[in-house]
Amino acid sequence: MERLQKVIAQSGITSRRKAEQLILDGRVYVNGKQIKELGTKVDMKHDKVVVDGVPLDKEEPVYFLLYKPTGVISSVSDEHGRKVVTDFIPTDKRIFPIGRLDSDTSGLILLTNDGDFANMLMHPKYKVYKTYIAKVEGIPLRETLKKLEKGIHLEDGKTAPAKVKVTRTDKKKNTSIVEISIREGKNRQVRRMFDAIGHPVIKLKREQYGFLNLKGLNAGEFRELKPHEVKQLRELAVT
Repeated sequence: MERLQKVIAQSGITSRRKAEQLILDGRVYVNGKQIKELGTKVDMKHDKVVVDGVPLDKEEPVYFLLYKPTGVISSVSDEHGRKVVTDFIPTDKRIFPIGRLDSDTSGLILLTNDGDFANMLMHPKYKVYKTYIAKVEGIPLRETLKKLEKGIHLEDGKTAPAKVKVTRTDKKKNTSIVEISIREGKNRQVRRMFDAIGHPVIKLKREQYGFLNLKGLNAGEFRELKPHEVKQLRELAVT
């Protein structure tokens, strides 16, 4: 017997926290009975769980790496009809993105139907570094970049220490290419960090997620993660 919200999350519909809200909103039925209590336990061998009118069958877990193009939304649907990350991966599984990349940010994003795996990677206490390449206005001084390395105060709290280095500068255009690695996922965090030090981002791309990179992929292409990569990510998250 497992908690209902855990079963829903493991099915890949949503995260466990959002699964709890689905239950509280009365959108979940077990054996034809509406359930609104979070303590409910079910046995998927014998109980029939229905969410928003759709029967819940535990799917085999799948894990994908996508090179998200600029202009694509990190969601499973969009009310304005814009392209979303799931449009690029042909699968009958109910996959969703792990975390998000802003529409105007390109690069590596992971998708899965494994809610527990997604929650593990997104939880702030785990230290999976994400590396971004940012083209920024101006040429930051070393002392300025040290502020990012120590952690910088944003409106929603202080950021964790980041790893930062300038890889290229263009004095004629007054721009720089900066590599930055962070382990958090606050909304538009990298852009806000550079805004805070007076060097706004012109272009942003996520190059790495832990040990994973975009090698061999063009924008809009994807690949399935290998079993050893999934195992390594789990180990990386909990160490």
